Amino acid sequence: MAAASVNDKQWLSVMALAVGAFIFNTTEYIPIALLSGIGQSFGKTPTEVGVMITVYAWIVALLSLPLMLLTKTFERRRLLLVLFALFVAGHVVSFFAWNFTVLLAGRVLVALTHAVFWSITAALVIRVAPKGKGNQALGLLSTGTVMAMVAGIPLGRVIGQYFGWQVSFLLIGVCAAAVMVILAKNLPLLPSVNSGSLASLPLLAKRKNLMLLYGFTVLVITAHFTAYSYIEPFVLGEGGFAPEQVTAVLGAYGLAGFAASYVFGKWFARWPRVFLVCAAAVVMLMMLLLLPAAASAWAVYVLCFLWGMAIAVASLAMISKVLDFAADATDVASAIYSGLYNVGIGGGALLGHYVTVWFGLKGIGLAGAGLAAAAVLLAWLIVGREDFSGK
Repeated sequence: MAAASVNDKQWLSVMALAVGAFIFNTTEYIPIALLSGIGQSFGKTPTEVGVMITVYAWIVALLSLPLMLLTKTFERRRLLLVLFALFVAGHVVSFFAWNFTVLLAGRVLVALTHAVFWSITAALVIRVAPKGKGNQALGLLSTGTVMAMVAGIPLGRVIGQYFGWQVSFLLIGVCAAAVMVILAKNLPLLPSVNSGSLASLPLLAKRKNLMLLYGFTVLVITAHFTAYSYIEPFVLGEGGFAPEQVTAVLGAYGLAGFAASYVFGKWFARWPRVFLVCAAAVVMLMMLLLLPAAASAWAVYVLCFLWGMAIAVASLAMISKVLDFAADATDVASAIYSGLYNVGIGGGALLGHYVTVWFGLKGIGLAGAGLAAAAVLLAWLIVGREDFSGK
């Protein structure tokens, strides 16, 4: 009975961290759905307000590693609780923001917590999971991030439309407070282990597999967001989709994350090489087919489902191998990974913007596929190395 109780508490902690992932990813992207309302509140255009998205992404990209090193000796349970408390405070500031500068300050505070959260959480979720269930725990963590796209952002938009964008931010903070209480009650003390230090950087830099994997991360995530950042205007403009069909497109992409989490947890440990290469190849293929498929709603639904599965599997594979290649400095390696992932998000959105300016929306799939092709070649190089299972 006692063993069952411990097992239940472990899974509850995993689930709480997965909900935390949902909350952190929802808050990163929720301004996209609320730009018009925020702009109206402060007499600004949506484009002017959009700077808050850029600021958030680049704070995470630039400060993930420095903040992780600053907190590397902190006991992890206490650190998580402090992060959630500051996260809640940032959303309270956002709720009461009386001008755009104050709102931006609240978002900066939230971004700082985001940088640390994603530097430590992948390693923590494996530690708190029942023995031998690390991949399943990572799969649940991924499900939380996927749900942010499926439910968090649309729900936040609906709430913002009916009750004001401030309420959307406040409810995110309330949910975070609830997760904080669950973690406080269920997490054991988690001393910092294998977090690494500044001295770890030269050692990590000598690990060719890890450096190649970081390069792969930037390539595949930039490729993905080059096209996916503009999927909504693409299907509206190039496909002539109705608004409810756009929702179905986004839903197909999001639902794929559930399938990806299951597939990853069940089979990745057996075939890691196949997963990494095939995931990148499917991302490339789906973006190549994006424009031809736009004439059929059902073709786009299927395409987005496969695309969503592929990028989710790729993301899970990448963080799993980062932890494998840097088992003695997991937090440093994860912080670098998180920063580079956000470089890919920002870089992809920026590249996609210029592609639409120069070539129109029809060019985003081809541009993304070109980068993804380079990612496939790099993945093939990585998995072909004899020491792929090690450093």
